[in-house]
Amino acid sequence: MTSTTVAVAPLTIQDAEVLVSAAHRAAETAGVTVSVTVLDAGGHLLAFRRDDRAVLISGETSTRKAYTALQLNSATRELVDAVQPGGLFHTLPTALDRPLLFIAGGVPVRRDGRLIGAIGVGGGAPEQDHDFAVAAVETLV
Repeated sequence: MTSTTVAVAPLTIQDAEVLVSAAHRAAETAGVTVSVTVLDAGGHLLAFRRDDRAVLISGETSTRKAYTALQLNSATRELVDAVQPGGLFHTLPTALDRPLLFIAGGVPVRRDGRLIGAIGVGGGAPEQDHDFAVAAVETLV
């Protein structure tokens, strides 16, 4: 019996730099200053950029959004209701490597349908951050 293995190219540093640049361009076009974090599939930081005018906490926010999207393999925007009382993740423990953050702006990055990393954007309104992250991911397609 033979098994078929499908190779998926990992998220590279070059990919991460493209994602960061694309998210920043989208934010600048909207007149918003943001921080952007890109993690690989193992949760390792590949790229980060914080606009000098962005508040310092936006860097931690973007990282936690990316981490949440990676750990739960879902856009953080889709998870907001899940953590409300009665939601699927309402009792999800937060004793992970870093606390999860259920605010829109974290988006998984997939290649050939497989999770290869995540991007997090922080600094704008949550829906703006989500849109900036999605716009960046679309540049890799």
